[in-house]
Amino acid sequence: MKRHGLLLPCVALAAAIGLTATGCSASGGAGSSPAGGPATPKTAAAAVDYDPQPYADIKDGGTYTTAGTFDDQGNPFDADATLTAARVWFWYNADAITYSPTGAVQYNPDYYSHVAVKVTGGNQVVTLTINPKAVFNDGTPIDWKAIEATWKANNGSDSKFNASSTDGYDHITSVTAGVNAKQAVITFKGADASWPALFSTFLNPKAANVTDFNTAYLKKANAQWGTGPYTVGSWDTHSGDITFVRNPKWWGKRGKLDKRIFVNLESTAAVNAFRNGQVDYATTGDAEGLKQISGVKGTTIRRGGSPFEYALYLNTKSPELSELPVRKAIMEAIDRPQIARIEFQGLDYAEPLPGSGLLYSFQKGYEDNVAKVITHSARDAGKTLDADGWKPGADGVRVKNGKKLEVGYTLIGDDPLDKATAEAFVAMLKPIGVKVTIRTVDESDFAKVISTHDFDLFLSGNRSLDPFGQRYLCEQYCSTSPSNITGAGTAALDKQIKAVSQIADLTRQIAAANKVEQQELKQYAFLPLYSGPSIYGVKNGLANVGATIFGTPLPETIGWQK
Repeated sequence: MKRHGLLLPCVALAAAIGLTATGCSASGGAGSSPAGGPATPKTAAAAVDYDPQPYADIKDGGTYTTAGTFDDQGNPFDADATLTAARVWFWYNADAITYSPTGAVQYNPDYYSHVAVKVTGGNQVVTLTINPKAVFNDGTPIDWKAIEATWKANNGSDSKFNASSTDGYDHITSVTAGVNAKQAVITFKGADASWPALFSTFLNPKAANVTDFNTAYLKKANAQWGTGPYTVGSWDTHSGDITFVRNPKWWGKRGKLDKRIFVNLESTAAVNAFRNGQVDYATTGDAEGLKQISGVKGTTIRRGGSPFEYALYLNTKSPELSELPVRKAIMEAIDRPQIARIEFQGLDYAEPLPGSGLLYSFQKGYEDNVAKVITHSARDAGKTLDADGWKPGADGVRVKNGKKLEVGYTLIGDDPLDKATAEAFVAMLKPIGVKVTIRTVDESDFAKVISTHDFDLFLSGNRSLDPFGQRYLCEQYCSTSPSNITGAGTAALDKQIKAVSQIADLTRQIAAANKVEQQELKQYAFLPLYSGPSIYGVKNGLANVGATIFGTPLPETIGWQK
């Protein structure tokens, strides 16, 4: 399951996999800390707050309702999928491997009854013994063929699959049956310490052909190909509302909820629905939103760290941004501490500026790679443009070969905080002679903007679905990766990335990934901005929901406390 590429708009404040979310929405060095608010800690927050409760302490029955907007692609393995695809998939497909809040691997015995890992002759072999009761809803056995089908669809051997990432899958040399069909033997070329990210869920073999992989989940679910404690009860294609109900074909612990409902509402409407008691939680990332969801009768605020990172993306295929010096100047002019002050105002929250698109500052092996590449300086930005032949015009906008230096900023939705952030970018780039025009599109157009690369400058976020950030180096930065929405990169850097993926030792791999990321950041197309806190208004008694960092409580454990 991909980590990066699960993009979300700043305004969406979407709940990751139905559980976790965060807000999105003068000068200082790139490594400096946001000014104002509480003292800046050395690392981002890693606190959790989700009312963890054992299965036995959850009531039988009840309905759990949340809001969100839904995108076209529902297959989370597809490069065009966003966070929505993963969170909906979670409720009617296999959750075979999950993680604790700190990132410890957890095998779900309802799918994998035993897992063995060994290295023979330098090559890693993972043996998954699959629960003999495990079956897809259409009657297809869950066996080694599901693992093989998932591998083949994602390993890059057939470019017709619009796969989000081949990372890791392309190191597997074979998937075969073990002692019987209920055992999958996965053989790697070399070793892969973060292999659990590859098979945390899997495809029904019937859905693993090119046509169905790419198109069968467009604006629809395929309950027959799913599995798990819940299945699709109804999917209203007009409203976008989805209802999940208990799955009569499930062999494991019975889901505690009678119904799990997603209501298709945009962020402002979702807050109002929470205040009116129509949904069971709402999430926010700004002071005004926190004010709106606080003090609602029968609710509480849950607050913790965030497995999100928001960044500014520069489209290198845009004519205005095709020149590397222009991109470099734009990044030199961006005052990241000022952006953080805007985003965190009134939240009593501070964090160090993020320095990587791979790991978070609270993770082992993290390095501030951004600070090693980019220093905020409007003066240096001006010099960069001067050297590239861009001369100040009479109106202050730079000109080169008769063309003005004008770029667009694509803004999703009409959230006031997001507008303030967009206007801050306009103000930061004006003194260096770059004119920025804000273009506003509906929240529902987010996926289209990403898939068609319809932007010059764009602020968006990624949610980490596992703790293995270094394994997604290629997905994030390879020039050929469909998830690299900036289009940046070179064949030479791609080669370095591939070499990193061959390193078996996790510590050494992370160190090498950091070095390559520093080189990739010199493409000046991706600038990490902030993570922010995870803040929720939650109805009292709703258990196993909230700020979990990497944690993913299984769907059958989510419900109302006794």
